[in-house]
Amino acid sequence: MVFALPAFLVVLSVIVFVHEMGHYLVARWNGVAIQTFSLGFGKEIWGRTDRHGTRWRLSMIPLGGYVRFVGDMNPASVPDDAVIANADPELRPRLFVNKSVWQRMQVVLAGPVANVILTFFVLYALLLGYGRYTITPVIGEVLPGSVAAAAGLEGGDRVLSVDGFEVHGFEDFQRLVATSPERPVTIVVERSNSARTIVVVPEASSIEDRFGNVHRIGRIGVTRDVGAEDITLYRPGPVEAVGMTFEEMRFIVDRTAAFLGDFFVGRGDVEQLGGPVRVARVSGEVATLGIVPLLNFMALLSLNIGLFNLLPIPMLDGGHLAYYVAEAVRGRPLSQRVQEIGFRFGLALIFTLMAFTLVNDTILDVLRRLS
Repeated sequence: MVFALPAFLVVLSVIVFVHEMGHYLVARWNGVAIQTFSLGFGKEIWGRTDRHGTRWRLSMIPLGGYVRFVGDMNPASVPDDAVIANADPELRPRLFVNKSVWQRMQVVLAGPVANVILTFFVLYALLLGYGRYTITPVIGEVLPGSVAAAAGLEGGDRVLSVDGFEVHGFEDFQRLVATSPERPVTIVVERSNSARTIVVVPEASSIEDRFGNVHRIGRIGVTRDVGAEDITLYRPGPVEAVGMTFEEMRFIVDRTAAFLGDFFVGRGDVEQLGGPVRVARVSGEVATLGIVPLLNFMALLSLNIGLFNLLPIPMLDGGHLAYYVAEAVRGRPLSQRVQEIGFRFGLALIFTLMAFTLVNDTILDVLRRLS
């Protein structure tokens, strides 16, 4: 707890601030009147009003934040019809609700895009600043009776790619296989100066990390070539690092989508789902490893939060975007009644998900550790 709570609050605050700043900047560029920029929810503990009339505030509950536009009923951007109807003629063109549907779509998209940009710059800076340690991606031993042996992998094979991801070192190969339990993976290896494509389905296995957390990973039954070159530090140039950063982000998106997709085909493990409590605990665990792992974790979390916000669920940015897409297609907004029902459904869904992850992170996690 000494590390968990402060690390979690710092990581979450940075991610939320960047997300909301994306909304804020694009709203300002589109001439939207902004009432409040809040880091956190609940009672204000510090605040100031700038020359544009926006109230910047730190709030009591540091578990999120919001940008509230003039004419909004609440931080979820539900329009306040009374305020909008009685607004001064000079203010009406600056109300968010009166902006074109394309401008509103830009403002909504800006938050998740800001999270993606944060992820890119963090990963890019770490790659340029620290480089990466790598091990030659050559297979040493293939265990008899393993799925790798059955698929045709052999000792001495040099791994070139997995599922279209270029393999720079054996650690890449391990990670790509480990994140694909019971999912087919396509491996391209170099053998006798020629490329061969092999499809293998990693077996699911449970491992426990140094903090006592249990993870479900994929294994195929190979070891690295201990006779290959030792661990080396690779420092890419600025241009190459751009491509490697995008490749890393593509990997995160691909594996996150595959993880969620497992639940639709019956392969998903609900024990692997986590909410705020688990994120806080992991933040503290990662913080004990140093600033670089913590920054990597922040980049991963930022990208996932950005993607999660794009889900077409009312209350999230993706839900607002879905409303605006419908408005663009129909030529007029959805009725207030339909939007209200959508917001209630979205709120119920989010609260249900939060309740489930809270139980999974606390009660069920304690029971698993005791068993």
